[in-house]
Amino acid sequence: MANAAPIFAFEVRYVIELILLVFALIIQGVALVHAITQRSDAFSAIGTLPKGGWIAILAVCLVLILLSRGPISLFGLIGIAAALIYLLDVRVGLRDLSDGKGFW
Repeated sequence: MANAAPIFAFEVRYVIELILLVFALIIQGVALVHAITQRSDAFSAIGTLPKGGWIAILAVCLVLILLSRGPISLFGLIGIAAALIYLLDVRVGLRDLSDGKGFW
């Protein structure tokens, strides 16, 4: 009976890390697809990094999260932060530039 708790703890940790990995991949995938589908001149109009810079950052972070096999690592946390900065700041600026029109 005493040996059951550590085994259960490892299973719970695995499930939590799997959920976080899926969440991180979805967030980074959405940010990368959004960056790819936007016009290049819109990025300079809102005063941020160029389109190629954002695509490179988001793609490298996505690859690093896949290679590290988990979002709970230094690269994973940096990747999540980069994707959230893009989605919460740059995407909003791009949307405001186009008067809120569009699919995203």
